[in-house]
Amino acid sequence: MQIDATAPSTRAWGDPLALLLASTGEGVFGIDLDGLCVFINHAGARMIGFEPDELLGCNMHDLTHHSHADGAHYPVEDCPIFKAFLEGLPCRIDSEVFWRRDGSSFPVEYSSHPIIDGGAVRGAVVTFVDITERKRAADALQRAKDELEERVGERTLALATALKQVRELAARSEAVREEERTRIAREVHDELGSLLVALKMDVNWLDKRLSEQEQRTLEAAGDMRSRMRCKCQNMSRLIENAVDNVGRIITDLRPSILDHQGLWAALEWQAQEFVQSAEMSLNWCMDVDDVPDPPEPLAMGVFRIFQEMLSNVGRHARARRLDVRIVVQAGVLTLAVQDDGVGAPAQAFEAADAYGVMGMRERARHFGGDIRITSAPGQGTLMHLSIELPVGDPE
Repeated sequence: MQIDATAPSTRAWGDPLALLLASTGEGVFGIDLDGLCVFINHAGARMIGFEPDELLGCNMHDLTHHSHADGAHYPVEDCPIFKAFLEGLPCRIDSEVFWRRDGSSFPVEYSSHPIIDGGAVRGAVVTFVDITERKRAADALQRAKDELEERVGERTLALATALKQVRELAARSEAVREEERTRIAREVHDELGSLLVALKMDVNWLDKRLSEQEQRTLEAAGDMRSRMRCKCQNMSRLIENAVDNVGRIITDLRPSILDHQGLWAALEWQAQEFVQSAEMSLNWCMDVDDVPDPPEPLAMGVFRIFQEMLSNVGRHARARRLDVRIVVQAGVLTLAVQDDGVGAPAQAFEAADAYGVMGMRERARHFGGDIRITSAPGQGTLMHLSIELPVGDPE
């Protein structure tokens, strides 16, 4: 008979179980009913810092499973390994530690399977693996999850706060618009209404006197004509007042100078009007280098922001001098308003009820701009708008 030289040697496979125990990376050991080590492979012994021969006959619970991760004593009667073969049931645990020869511990996943012979439990086989890296990765993942949840919570809170501020700003804007409508309605009723009523009464008076004119003597008719001329002059003054009131109301709604002379002239006019009414001195500096006016929506936005800046000065600053600087450089408009008033802490401009500042910032952000406010008690306030002007023909 011819022997195949390529066939494996029977002696090389003489002890398959020993080969399996030697080749696996998991620790494997067997214990009897007293918990004494019957066998252990090299991987298991190496993980707890021993040589296999040193562990034979040793109590494995007392040697490597004697304490919890926090160092508290681990009674053998509570050990799942021994419970497993006492009850004849397998177990799998991944929440405990094994201890090394040098007193250090490592997280471990282990399983215990009872050995049953003739219907009786004779011991157990325990397999275990060091899960330090797995635990480290799980801890890192949990930390990342916790950080993500914290950041999501912060963003959610910030978003909720922002939405609340937007709602409050919208409500405040609507209230301001309603107040403005009420003011305009009152002006129309109280001033224009009274002027029109007076004019109507004068017209009725003229109509009545004219109808009676033929019945008067020549001398009385001449005297009445003089009185009617005076009445017409008074009516002319009333009409002039009505025209002035209409012009003021229109200017409040939308300054005509913005349409007729452009943004730059409108800004200077508004500043002059403000310091005159507020009895303040003005240091005015504008350098726009013949820059054309920006498109109408942006021009109106800048003008309204400037109005709100001046309004803040008038309401809160108690200032005597106002410095205004307007510059266009490299396509960027900067508008700075500084007063010498009482100033305020920085948090006052970030308060939830600082609707004027919120409105300015929202209007600036709408056009891609930014508003910075620098102030301190007793040091006045600087409000600074920076906004990029569109390139090309604004028309």
